[in-house]
Amino acid sequence: MSQAISITTIHAAAKPPKSKSKAKNPPSTIGFGNIKRKEDPPWKCVQNCGACCKLVKSPSFATPEEIFENPSDIELYKTMVGPDGWCIHLNKSTRTCSIYNERPYFCRVEPSVFETLYGIDKKKFNKEACSCCRDSIKAVYGARSQELENFNRNLKCSSAS
Repeated sequence: MSQAISITTIHAAAKPPKSKSKAKNPPSTIGFGNIKRKEDPPWKCVQNCGACCKLVKSPSFATPEEIFENPSDIELYKTMVGPDGWCIHLNKSTRTCSIYNERPYFCRVEPSVFETLYGIDKKKFNKEACSCCRDSIKAVYGARSQELENFNRNLKCSSAS
């Protein structure tokens, strides 16, 4: 398979496919009266991390064939994998994406993407996105890494504001 891919192909993958199922929304209160559930901290990307750009991880992570139904998404994902397992669009010295504004939909950590790809209800997005990031950071950089410390600190700061 050729590693060359046109920006048109990437741009075409920027929009996710329509979600197939609608999950029922859980009640917004628990117990009696208007006692609201504790809000999950809002997910927020940490600059200069790039753990999600390590596209080939351990066998405990899902493969493209397990995630995507559309063969063109599988093909696009695979063409983005460099020889070292990192995305070919990641600038490793700055840990930034060279196609960030035109990146495929599956590179976007957004509620609609999580619902489409993983069946995660939008109300559970923050919890699941944070969990996914932690798992990726631990797998790529380690459980005692500065990247994980930065991610956790970032969550605490964003939930306090």
